Amino acid sequence: MRMTSLFPAPSCLRSGVLLALSLLLASLATARAADGTLFRSLNPNVADLNQYQWRNRPVVIFAPSEKDADYIRQIKMLEQSRAALAERDIIVLSDTAPAKNGHLRSQLQPHGFEVVLVGKDGGIKIREKAPVSSEALLSTIDRMPMRQNDQD
Repeated sequence: MRMTSLFPAPSCLRSGVLLALSLLLASLATARAADGTLFRSLNPNVADLNQYQWRNRPVVIFAPSEKDADYIRQIKMLEQSRAALAERDIIVLSDTAPAKNGHLRSQLQPHGFEVVLVGKDGGIKIREKAPVSSEALLSTIDRMPMRQNDQD
């Protein structure tokens, strides 16, 4: 026996449920990004960052090794801001193996440690030879027109 309601849910109730589900999915996506996929090793075969264009803001970190003091300091700073990074669609890509001659390393030719922030449009927004504070990254992003449009 199939039961039907004589009183269908008002459209505002359905809208509220849809909004709640949308917010839940967004928070799950943020949690997933903050949980591990936010920090990735940069595959030496990656020739460009086109796969991230219009979706993410890559922060590419080049270092001589994973034991480099600047690299360790940079990663610690970024890890402390995981939620804020995820909220701004940032992914952190690390290349700590200069000997593998990665394509992006060859194109950008970093010397030693270097941090590069790439905007969703694919343009380089920051390029520094010393660790960049999370606050500096976030404030740079927050001034970008695309980020300001996201907040409207």
